[in-house]
Amino acid sequence: MATLEQGRIERRLAAILAADTADHSPFHCLRLAGSRIPRREVIALLGGAAAWPLAATAQQPTTPVIGFLSNSSPSYSAGRATAYRQGLNEAGYVEGQSVAIEYRWVEGHYDRLPPLAAELVQRRAAVILADGINPALAAKAATTTTPIVFVTGSDPVKQSLVASLNRPGGNVTGVSVLTVGLVAKRLEVLCEVIPNVTTIGLLVNPTQATTEFQLRDMQDAARTLGRQILVLNASSESDIDAAFAKLVEQRAGGLVVGSDGFITGRSRQLASLAARHMIPAIVEWREFAATGGLMSYGPSESDAFRQAGVYTGRILKGATPADLPVYQSTKVELVINLKTAKALDLTIPLSLLGRADEVIE
Repeated sequence: MATLEQGRIERRLAAILAADTADHSPFHCLRLAGSRIPRREVIALLGGAAAWPLAATAQQPTTPVIGFLSNSSPSYSAGRATAYRQGLNEAGYVEGQSVAIEYRWVEGHYDRLPPLAAELVQRRAAVILADGINPALAAKAATTTTPIVFVTGSDPVKQSLVASLNRPGGNVTGVSVLTVGLVAKRLEVLCEVIPNVTTIGLLVNPTQATTEFQLRDMQDAARTLGRQILVLNASSESDIDAAFAKLVEQRAGGLVVGSDGFITGRSRQLASLAARHMIPAIVEWREFAATGGLMSYGPSESDAFRQAGVYTGRILKGATPADLPVYQSTKVELVINLKTAKALDLTIPLSLLGRADEVIE
């Protein structure tokens, strides 16, 4: 309809401009095919023409913006972002075409999360993707209306993110992965490789919201296995260096790295330090084993973030977080780097190799 009206006005104005005028004032009167055209019609036609750009702008759909709030770094989270975009694609959204994504990385500096979450709310993000428990808590504190989709290894109910897994309520839902609860299992797996080691280090971030839970689970598992735990704290890169120095000083024979976006986001640093000091170590994410670490045991990042992308797409299409049950990702991956095991002069039990999802040789 607007196109037909636009064409009518264009043709009428063209005829007027081509007409022979009775005087040089277009606002007095014009002559077209021997007739006089009233000033009032000319003004109406010009006004209609001026409104076309505004009408066209109003008819253009607004591209929704997603805020991607992560406690990690762009390099470490590249795989997560790729899986997230894959989920969006499955839901019918393509970054740069039908949706825009604004990334915010804090690289372990959790104090930056509240202002960045508030910035995304002010930016009128259609959805906020929270990568980790700390970003999720910061996003929830920043808004009660903007939909939030989280991916976390913490218990979202215990952390007060949602009312329940089946009925989240409010503006928050997401994906719960087996991460924090697997810290004790990582200790068990490591003990299969180093059965004679009595003291094992646990590297945690004291500013992480779930550290207390991890410490408790680790201590319980250590008592059951008859091991001693050396707790090491790190919230900066220099802290990680110091933690390994203490590990060597205390003659601990292995290392379990706790669930924390900042620490696990330093996979290359962890793998390099473990190789330098000849420390068998296990981390939750595959990236550690892929960059030279001994083993990783934890959830599938690709599965979790792909599902988060699917949930985001459903929300963009009109679903509300309160009606989307928290998705529980139960897929767990064991990755073993045999090249690293050989460098550490370790023999991986055949039973453990048989359970591995991936063996890097």
